This record gives sequence, C-alpha cells and structure tokens, in this order.
Amino acid sequence: MADHRPQIVGIIPARYASTRLPGKAIHPILGTPMIQRVLQRCLKADLLDAVWVATDDERIARSAEAAGGQVVMTSPHHPSGTDRLAEAVATLEADIVVNLQGDQPFLDATLIEEVVQPLLDDPNLPMSTLMHEVARPEDLANPAVVKVVVDLAGNALYFSRSLIPYPRQDVKQRVFEHVGLYAYRRDFLLTLAGLAPSPLEKTESLEQLRVLEHGYKLRVVETRTLDHEFSGFSVDTAEDVVRAEQMLRERGLT
Repeated sequence: MADHRPQIVGIIPARYASTRLPGKAIHPILGTPMIQRVLQRCLKADLLDAVWVATDDERIARSAEAAGGQVVMTSPHHPSGTDRLAEAVATLEADIVVNLQGDQPFLDATLIEEVVQPLLDDPNLPMSTLMHEVARPEDLANPAVVKVVVDLAGNALYFSRSLIPYPRQDVKQRVFEHVGLYAYRRDFLLTLAGLAPSPLEKTESLEQLRVLEHGYKLRVVETRTLDHEFSGFSVDTAEDVVRAEQMLRERGLT
C-alpha cells in the first residue's frame, strides 16, 4: 500500500490596508494586479494541492477570483500575516500549510518545493524556511536584510537584522539572508498563532524568533535558485513598483 501523501495547501495572506502603498495587493505591475502575479507564480508549484488567498477585502477577492484563485475571507483586525493564515487554515483541509507572501510577485515555484520538502522528509519537524548566501557587501550591514545562522543539522539558531556571525577574527565565512517563505504543519501553525509575542521577537521585530524562543525547531534550507534579487523581490512602496517593472523588462518578461 502506498504511503499517504500529506495534503499541502498554499495560502497567500493579502490585506488592503498598507501604510506605504495603500491597496498594494491589487496595485498593477505592468498592468497586472500584484495578487494575480503572485497567484500565477504559486499555481506553478506542482507540490501544492490548492492555493488560497486569505484577505479582508472584497476588491482583493474579486481580483484573485478573476485570475482563477480561490478566496477565503478573514478578519481585518489581524496583527500579522500568521494570524490571518491561522484563521484561514482553521476552515480548510490541510496537513502542511505554506505561507506565500502576497507582496512577492516574482516568487519562483522551486522555492515552494524546497521549503515543503523538509516536512515531507521528517514527520517530527514542525516548520521550515529558506536562506541564501548574501552576495552584496552592502547587505551585510543593512537591517532590512535579515540574517540567519543555523546549527550543524540545519536548524535555526538565531535570526537578526545585525550581522551574524560577527567576524571577530579574519576567517573566511558565509553569511546567509533569510528568505521569508514558511511551511508549517497545520497543528503547529495554530499553536504558533496562539503563543504570545516573545522578547527577542519584539526587540528585532522578527516574528520567526517566537518559534525559537518557545523552544521549537525551525529547519532552514539553502535554496538552489540563483536569481535572488528577482524571485525574492518584495513590493512595499511606489518605488518598488517601478523597480519591479524594470526587472520584468530586463528579463524580457513583459
């Protein structure tokens, strides 16, 4: 008898309110609303059994449905995407849930496969995420570039906006940037959403530190994808929209 494969669902949390770019989920990028671009990318991941958009706004819902997406309506009062994700998954059938960022319109489907695989390989692992090596020297001191260090088994030791590890001596080292894509077991996601924000999480303003401070394992996989600037690009401002359109033109993807 074949083993039962877990039900794997991708959820895109998308809210309308945004301080720096109001309505950014449906802001056009070369004429296509961002949520539709995200959906198009996520639907290419063969490992996902379904992709849902979790939103608080009918305008986003209509745009997602126009692109063939499935929508689950959620509260407008969630403090984080994880909380929106937890509300959505409470009504859906899923064993593994992938948190797909609604502001990353060029997400590579390979990243989705990479973040899910550890949970398929290890049934005791509650959560996984990704990283890639920092290539640009200017990113080492950039607090917007979140760094991660892992143990010898690949589990996260710490995430920081500061440079880690700090090169106290002149030794060759690799520094890794965290890629904000997460896969969770459904039960763990619901547990995580119920945990209080932790001290380090509040200090660094990094929600993933809640996982570590509460004593849970978080596996971090080094991605094999190469075009990190493109696949991991997040749109938060009007300037980001301009850059996103420029990158599409540079790659002949208009």
